[in-house]
Amino acid sequence: MAAPRAVQIELSDAERGELEARLRRRKVGRSDALRAQIVLLAAGGLSNLAIVERLGVARMTVALWRRRFAELRMDGLAEEPRPGAPRTVSDEKVAEVVTATLETLPAGRTHWSKRGMAKAAGLAPSTVQRIWKAFSLQPHRVETFKLSTDPLFVEKVRDIVGLYLSPPERALVLCVDEKSQIQALDRTQPLLPLCPGRVERRTHDYKRCGTTSLFAALGVKAGTVIGKCMPRHRAAEFQRFLDTVEARVPANLDVHMVMDNAAGHKKKLIQSWFAKRPRWHVHYTPTSASWINQVERFFALLTEDAIRRSAHRSTAELEAAIRAYIDAHNAEPKPFTWTKSAEDILAAVQRFCQRTVHVQAKCPQISESVH
Repeated sequence: MAAPRAVQIELSDAERGELEARLRRRKVGRSDALRAQIVLLAAGGLSNLAIVERLGVARMTVALWRRRFAELRMDGLAEEPRPGAPRTVSDEKVAEVVTATLETLPAGRTHWSKRGMAKAAGLAPSTVQRIWKAFSLQPHRVETFKLSTDPLFVEKVRDIVGLYLSPPERALVLCVDEKSQIQALDRTQPLLPLCPGRVERRTHDYKRCGTTSLFAALGVKAGTVIGKCMPRHRAAEFQRFLDTVEARVPANLDVHMVMDNAAGHKKKLIQSWFAKRPRWHVHYTPTSASWINQVERFFALLTEDAIRRSAHRSTAELEAAIRAYIDAHNAEPKPFTWTKSAEDILAAVQRFCQRTVHVQAKCPQISESVH
C-alpha cells in the first residue's frame, strides 16, 4: 500500500515572518528552531523524505510537526502538556536558587553544596540538583587558569606560532624542554594484573628509588624526539644535551629552537654556546605559557603511557623505560598538528580577559577574594 501523501503547507506572510524570525533569534531553543525549519521547508514544496535528508532527523519527526502545523498553525509548534504531577516549584523559586548559587556563599564555606542549598532554599536536594543541571551549574567544581604577564606576549606568540604553521625553508624547528625530577617509584606489594571482570590493582603507597631528569627535543615537522636522561637539570647538563642534539641534526640546516625562560636556559654558559653557533636561533616562549611549547604535549603522553602506572626499582630501570618509549615513538613518529593561528589565540585571550574584567566589575566580592 502506498504511503499517505504529505499534507501541503501554505504560509501567510505573518506566519513566514514569525518562522524565519525563530531561525534568526539567538535565544530560541534548538527544538523550536528545528520545527520552524521543517515547516519552512515543507512550505517550499519539499517532501518529508527530502526534509529528512536535508536536516538529518527522523521521518516521524518531520511528519509530526508538518501535521501539527497544518492542523493548529503556529499553536501546533508548541510543546504539549506532559503527563505527570504539576510543577510545585515556581519560576521565582528557581530564579532564587540560581541567583543564590551565583552571587552568595554559605557561612564559613567556599561554595554551595546540594544539601546546603536545599536547606537554605527550603527545597529537596534532588530539586536543587535538577535546577543546577538545567542551568549547567557545578559549584563543587573549579578549574585553574594562568595568564601570561610577559610584555612581549603578542610578539612571542606570533613568532612561535609562525614557526609551527609556516616553518622556514632548509631549517629544523625543535621544541626543547626538560621534564625534571621524574621519580622512580616501586610499589610496596606486587601488582595484581588485569583480568576479566577485574581492573588492574596496585597499592596506593610506594617506595622512592631516586629521580632522573629528561631533556627532550621534539622535531615539529617530523615528530621525532631526541631525548637524554641525566641525574640533574643544571645549565651544564643542558649544554651536554645541546651537544647531543647538534650531533644528531644535519649540519647544513639552520636550527630554530623553541624553549622556555628557565634560568638554566639563559646562563652565560648557554648563551656562549649559542653565540658560537650562528645557525642556531632561539625563540623563547612567553612566561607562564608552556602550552605553546609542543614538547610539553609529548611529556604528557610519556607520563600517561609509560610513567604514571609503572613501577621501577631504580633510576636505571626508569631511564630504560623512558628510552624504550622514545624509541617506540620514533619508530612511528606522528607530528602534532597545530591548528590555531596567532590571531585566533590572541583573540581568545582577549575574550577571556574581557570576560574576567566584566565578572569582577559585576561581582566586587569575587575581585576582593582574589586580591
